[in-house]
Amino acid sequence: MKKQYNVGIIGATGMVGQRFVTLLHDHPWFNIKVLAASARSAGKTYEDAVGAKWAMAVDIPNTVKNMVVYDASDVDKIASEVDFVFCAVDMKKDEIRALEEAYAKAECPVVSNNSAHRHTPDVPMIIPEVNADHAEIIAKQRERLGTKRGFIAVKSNCSLQSYVPALHPLKKFGIKNVLACTYQAISGAGKTFETWPEMVDNVIPYIGGEEEKSEVEPLKIWGRIEGDRIVDATSPSITTQCIRVPVSDGHLAAVFVSFEKKPAIEEIKAIWRDFEGEPQKLSLPHAPKQFLNYFEEDNRPQTKLDRDLEGGMAVSIGRLREDKQYDYKFVCISHNTLRGAAGGAVLMAELLAAKGYMD
Repeated sequence: MKKQYNVGIIGATGMVGQRFVTLLHDHPWFNIKVLAASARSAGKTYEDAVGAKWAMAVDIPNTVKNMVVYDASDVDKIASEVDFVFCAVDMKKDEIRALEEAYAKAECPVVSNNSAHRHTPDVPMIIPEVNADHAEIIAKQRERLGTKRGFIAVKSNCSLQSYVPALHPLKKFGIKNVLACTYQAISGAGKTFETWPEMVDNVIPYIGGEEEKSEVEPLKIWGRIEGDRIVDATSPSITTQCIRVPVSDGHLAAVFVSFEKKPAIEEIKAIWRDFEGEPQKLSLPHAPKQFLNYFEEDNRPQTKLDRDLEGGMAVSIGRLREDKQYDYKFVCISHNTLRGAAGGAVLMAELLAAKGYMD
């Protein structure tokens, strides 16, 4: 695709915003035109606004160091300078909903990492390899908003990216029940070990709101468009437990699943190996060539070894075996701030651009 797009990053100084910066500063399609944050950062250079909060393993890219940060609330000014924005702000949910809708109504599409609009019926919540077709609801959303270009699309909760992609190609066997226990990195809370020292040598068995998201959001992803809304799927039944563990990046999930028609182990492995979605078919810039990767070793996948597979955009799976209560159990790993957050949002934007929604 030859077309270039000028983009803005709203919430550019936070951890996910920083990820967006590292992913987009040399993107073949998207050019960072605007960096925006809260009023207290506005008017400063990006380097000064971030300061000691920079949490990435690489330095701030030279192309953005001296960019002057905008006030995220200056919607009309930002919308006039970009083709669309990525949103990763740290605000109350009602404030996020209002801000994202203001950008959309200013004819500026919003690709959001936030949860505020995940359950708005005409806002698609897209995992690009799983439910790319949900982008079709954008036409109905535009009718509601009264826009020609503007819309909001969101990505799902970061922990879902580890196990929903592995389950998705198995749905043809009739998934009945799922138990998923997720062991989630501290970067999912926007933290590092320097800023959250109490997590060293510690496990916290609670992440506020995470279990509810993990049990409900897959049903929207697997739902269907009916008229002017996405209607949630009624199955499978999903129960989860979400635990914070002393890991910098990478969410691991232990998954247990029962089927209406139980497939063979080798059949499941072959399905995972051969699965590809729209991003692979379209050869999008951030699409992993092999989305689902199965490891035969008993001690793989491992968070530290496998979270960066294919630039952190692939899902690693292992330890598939029969279970005494469910049909099968296995483990999965995904990089929570790449596939699970900024990277997943960039891939979704690439998909929407390739499909013409940003034009």
